[in-house]
Amino acid sequence: MINLLGISTALIFLSIALLHIKWAFGSRLDSNTVIPTRDGRPLFQPSTGMTLLVALALLISAFLVLGTLGFGRLGLPLWLFKVGSWGVATILFVRAIGDFRLVGFFKRVRNTPFARNDTLYYSPLCLYLALSCAAVGLWTVT
Repeated sequence: MINLLGISTALIFLSIALLHIKWAFGSRLDSNTVIPTRDGRPLFQPSTGMTLLVALALLISAFLVLGTLGFGRLGLPLWLFKVGSWGVATILFVRAIGDFRLVGFFKRVRNTPFARNDTLYYSPLCLYLALSCAAVGLWTVT
């Protein structure tokens, strides 16, 4: 069961990484739905490099989860992957809680397109991924 959870988590990370790669190379989505805004204007404009860096972090997250399960360890010890999975879980859990202003479950700004998507999709996904990374890190014994 833990293998199914871990593999599905890695596939989610890979899918989101591919989406970021697509965005980095020109495919655009309405930025108001994926970036926090104020007065209808995005609060930041992510560069191509920064978007690719996020994609790389997501790919590394997938690699850590799969490595924890025993796939593609490249000779590295299990503890390294477990620590990495717990690190990813911690980062995503903090993201789900948010900054108490613009992102996360406890944000104050709630009436923008991004805020609605964050409440319905982004924060719950971060919480799910955090819990699944923690579970994989905790219950994998290979």
